Amino acid sequence: MKKVLVFAGMILFGCSNDLEERNTLASFVFGKEVVLDNVIACAASNENDNLVSVFLYPREGATNIRYYEANNGNSDKNDFDGYSLVEAPLLDVFNGFLKKFEVAITTEKWVIVSFEEDGKVHVSNPIRIKDQSKPTEYLSTNVAITSNTTTPVFRWEDGLYDDTKIYFQVVTDADNNLISGTYTFDRTFQFYELDNVVLNITPGIPSGLNSNERYGFTLLAVSEDNWVNLFSALDFSPD
Repeated sequence: MKKVLVFAGMILFGCSNDLEERNTLASFVFGKEVVLDNVIACAASNENDNLVSVFLYPREGATNIRYYEANNGNSDKNDFDGYSLVEAPLLDVFNGFLKKFEVAITTEKWVIVSFEEDGKVHVSNPIRIKDQSKPTEYLSTNVAITSNTTTPVFRWEDGLYDDTKIYFQVVTDADNNLISGTYTFDRTFQFYELDNVVLNITPGIPSGLNSNERYGFTLLAVSEDNWVNLFSALDFSPD
């Protein structure tokens, strides 16, 4: 009887280990074609609660979107064995053009998001969560808009942190649908001029904005490790 119990215990222990293994990013991508650094993603601490928003751009056709956290704050960011799958709500941003996971994180650590597309697993750059050491700053007074034209110019200043590497700017309509989404290294963007745009996720080619209609402008200032230093959002009208 003892032998039977020991054997059953070994089976249960083995099953438990197998389940744990399958929940790592390394086990998920094992035997699959992986495309590294091919999911646009970043993270920000929220303004009004203790959660962290992990944003991503799910290209058309993306499926099985997943969120992984490093097992501790000192893990090697490039070691997929050190990342475990975390179940978290996946919410729409800009009416679904972007997505975000809302997560509660008690220790600053690396996180990764992934999705499947065209039979491959696409993985983001590691994102460093810094909600305690560098909480995201929320401002709107740092943005100036020259709006006497249907192609307004947006200019902005950095906030508390000086390690921003890239700026993501979004123009939305009155219903919060994304009109344009662009990245620049500069602290200025003119709608819809692409001279200083280094990455463009705009769907199609938008027409000029209409005078007297209301629009939204959202700015994310992102550090090299994909943490959002600054989040700005304001309404405007190009009258």
